[in-house]
Amino acid sequence: MSENLLAILESMGKERGIDQEILIEAVEAAILSASKKAFESMPQARVSIDRTTGRIRVFSSKKVSAKVTHPSQEIGLTEAKEINPDLKIGETIEVEVTPRDFGRIAAQTARQVIIQKIREAERDNIYREYEEKEGEIITGAVERFEHGNVILDLGNTEALLPQRERCPGENFRQGERITAYILEVRKASRGPQVILSRTHPGLVRKLFELEIPEIHQGEVEIKLVTREPGERSKVAVSTHMKNVDSVGACVGVRGTRIKSIMRELGGERIDIIRWDEEPAAFITNALSPAKIIDIKINEVGKKSNVIVSNDQLSLAIGKKGQNVRLAAKLTGWDIDIKGESEVKAEKEKIVLDFTKIPGVGKGLAGALSQAGLGSLKELAEAEIKNLTKVPGVGKKKAEKIQIAAKEILK
Repeated sequence: MSENLLAILESMGKERGIDQEILIEAVEAAILSASKKAFESMPQARVSIDRTTGRIRVFSSKKVSAKVTHPSQEIGLTEAKEINPDLKIGETIEVEVTPRDFGRIAAQTARQVIIQKIREAERDNIYREYEEKEGEIITGAVERFEHGNVILDLGNTEALLPQRERCPGENFRQGERITAYILEVRKASRGPQVILSRTHPGLVRKLFELEIPEIHQGEVEIKLVTREPGERSKVAVSTHMKNVDSVGACVGVRGTRIKSIMRELGGERIDIIRWDEEPAAFITNALSPAKIIDIKINEVGKKSNVIVSNDQLSLAIGKKGQNVRLAAKLTGWDIDIKGESEVKAEKEKIVLDFTKIPGVGKGLAGALSQAGLGSLKELAEAEIKNLTKVPGVGKKKAEKIQIAAKEILK
């Protein structure tokens, strides 16, 4: 075993990508552990494998004594000086104490350790490999199904696609190759556990980076991604290059690029949004494909009021509110959408309410409404200086209007 040990360790190390020294140290520790009964009387014993010959030997530290009473722990001065002439009584020296039948025990243990250490090193290598890939995408073949989860074969290990990380309605066949996002890599007793996701927004982002050269090259940047898995995503993109159309680059000629991504996502609809620093413009883009007539922004609370034509209202809101919900998540703004007829009816009601105030006719009521006052309460609480900006309203009239509005509210 001594002659072949180093060759075996070297071969295994190269094949599995494990440092040979790590294997040698592991074998040394394991042999010592397996032989601990033989060395109970020698607590300082250690096993050493010669890095050149592969010979396995045992050494133990012994105290130099004038009279040896415990041979396993002490050595006579005369014997010690044969090893090192400078030694004195009370000092310690390491001497070889290899048992005669030690080779058989060592060989058997070495074999076991090599197998165990290789397995451990393989697991560590796989863990490090996939840990570095967290946040990336990977393709694997469906191997089997367990309790609603999908187990994928990645080649050198398996990965788990939990049911909660699958898009609604997604069904896979055994052997089918699917692409997923590496959500997390965990250490487990049986080896690393790679957790995948098909619902994470990162999957959409990475597919864009993979499919669209302009993004990979840095000409187009993905600013934000929001998603309702399996149904619809909105991706905000921008570019710093004047001759590059960020949206067009993502769509591709006749939609080839975006269609390829949608196919990979099982037909999930994707809206590509032109990113804009100006909130009003960005919200308008985010509500695409609906056309916006008017938008008012309130920085306090990040609220926006959007007006669309009646025929665009359902498109702007989307099925079960999906379009406006995704637009709000993408922009970070609260979005309130109303159709033209609804806004007109509200304005007519406001004007009618204002005409209940003595001295306020339809003309003045309309002017107050145009000034942005949306109710009697807002009118009653408005600053006098703002009311005097309305044509035909002086300070005294403004005060009278406010008093009357408060009375009506009571």
